[in-house]
Amino acid sequence: MIKYSEHKPVSADARMLQRRGWQLGWIMQEDRPALPEATMVAEAWNDDAAVMLPGVIPLASLQADIDRARDLMEQALSGAELADIFEDADHLENMRTFPLVGVSSEDHDDQGLEKIYFDAEQDDELLAEGLWCKASWLSFCDDDASVRFRFSFGMEGFEDVAADPVSQHWAGELCQAVFPESRAITENSLILDHLRHLLGGEPAFVERIVYFNAPNGGAQMHHDVERGHDGVVFAQLSGATFWLALSKPRLIDELTAFVSDPAHAAAVAVVMPEVEDREKLAALIADRAALSEYMEEPDHELLEAIMDRSPDFIGHLVGRGYAHVLEAGDVLLMPQRDLDNCVWHCVFCLGDEAGEGLSFAVRPA
Repeated sequence: MIKYSEHKPVSADARMLQRRGWQLGWIMQEDRPALPEATMVAEAWNDDAAVMLPGVIPLASLQADIDRARDLMEQALSGAELADIFEDADHLENMRTFPLVGVSSEDHDDQGLEKIYFDAEQDDELLAEGLWCKASWLSFCDDDASVRFRFSFGMEGFEDVAADPVSQHWAGELCQAVFPESRAITENSLILDHLRHLLGGEPAFVERIVYFNAPNGGAQMHHDVERGHDGVVFAQLSGATFWLALSKPRLIDELTAFVSDPAHAAAVAVVMPEVEDREKLAALIADRAALSEYMEEPDHELLEAIMDRSPDFIGHLVGRGYAHVLEAGDVLLMPQRDLDNCVWHCVFCLGDEAGEGLSFAVRPA
């Protein structure tokens, strides 16, 4: 069970929630959850609910690769060029399948660090081209050193998993070559058994991202819906993270209940001091269809103020049972059925370590 306090409690196991300069309370976990039965996992997935699989990653067999990934991340953050890092990484034997063909400094992207382009070749046969690994900051906050390495293909923002599964497959293989600890997901028999049951066939892991969530970092509330995949598998390999995860209909319900309750009026005013903004929010809350549509807009500041910066709303969601603490070795499954029913989620780094996490979208092969 996870408990929340807006102010630091007198407890040795209390951990602070801080993200992008906002101090958002403290959480405590009295005991670790048990590994759910397969029927419980299926029920949660089919109910558009996140489900946690604690301690299913065999960390000892991956530790050398996890340590090397941390070194790679630290080199990238120190200003070393990714191309040089990859070419010098003699432990990455499978990189010979992926000749490096280009480099982009990503000057057009304020969050982008560098993008490296590869082809996939075997026995002088070109299997796929235009594959890439892009390193990016997770936010614009100067005190947030969180970074991600995303693997995909083609023109960024237009790549289509459903239209080009071959390129997406080789982009996934590129990720596994650079970060061999990816097998924590792709070769984990328990995870694969669950996914076969959930998807009705062999799983394919697409749109792979390797995260390093640093102190004061993490992701704001969002979803991961994309045509061509059914959900996301997140594996915590080092460090720890705190998650809030719930389906869009439930998030709408909780926002409506929270904002409509006079008991929370002062809390809303703290993060939304302008009366005009509070009136706009009240109008949105009163129209479920308008609220749902507004959530999909790139700029939904009226909701971000509540979802991402209100300690009271975070405490509300924790109390409603939507919180998860992921320690190294834990996995979180999040269905992403469609825009109306997907799991929205946010993440906080816990502690003073930049922990590694794998976030792989999944679909039937």
